[in-house]
Amino acid sequence: MTSERLAIAYFAALAVLSWVRPLPIRVRLQISAIGLAMCGVTLWLPRHAGLLIRESAPAVTILIGYLASGLFFIHPTARFESWLIAWDRRLLGDPATRFSEWPRAWLAFLDILYMACFLLPPAGLAALLLGGHGALVDRYWTMVMGAEFGAFLPLTIVQARPPWAVEREPALRDRAVHRAAARFVRKLTIGANTFPSGHAAGSLAVAFAVIGVLPIVGLVFLALALCICLACIVGRYHYVTDVLAGVGLALAMWIVVSLG
Repeated sequence: MTSERLAIAYFAALAVLSWVRPLPIRVRLQISAIGLAMCGVTLWLPRHAGLLIRESAPAVTILIGYLASGLFFIHPTARFESWLIAWDRRLLGDPATRFSEWPRAWLAFLDILYMACFLLPPAGLAALLLGGHGALVDRYWTMVMGAEFGAFLPLTIVQARPPWAVEREPALRDRAVHRAAARFVRKLTIGANTFPSGHAAGSLAVAFAVIGVLPIVGLVFLALALCICLACIVGRYHYVTDVLAGVGLALAMWIVVSLG
């Protein structure tokens, strides 16, 4: 399947890049081991795993791909990080207070949705299978995985800290929910900024992959994806330019896969 070839190419690239980038030998060996193991597992699945496991495996593959990309983060690329921060200042003014007057319920909803965004890819898969479109699973994962991996791969070259790591805590009305979301992000993410935003690119790719065959369900996914894009900015999990680049990446994957 195309999605499996894409996964092999991504993890092979990580293994090669780990010996090109200036990383400690321990990290190089760790990334190489993950890359080779994931290539092996991806080749093993079609021959030995059941169809449902094979169709569901990309959700885990994407997560491992995200964690592996984080191993490349050593220190911020100063000029790149400054560029991201400068554009946020131009577009938002003071990001810490820009959304301080937004309704508490709406802010809480955005934070909860941001934390739950990892459920969107398997939900999109379930929608296709339950809708009788199992033949489109490879196309679905090619689009989603391409968007996610396209967001993770630049971290091997240019690096930045996420907004929450460089700014003061935002003044938001949903303080309890936002603090829970902030703890979630600090403990369960790689602590580095992905450009483009994987949250934006991946969630929109899910919507684009579904909307053509399941229009109503796809519109629901699209609404959720757009809210996730907004949550990235409001909660200070991503820079505005990350999100815009993520939107562009998802659109590019949709066009490439649709024309392919």
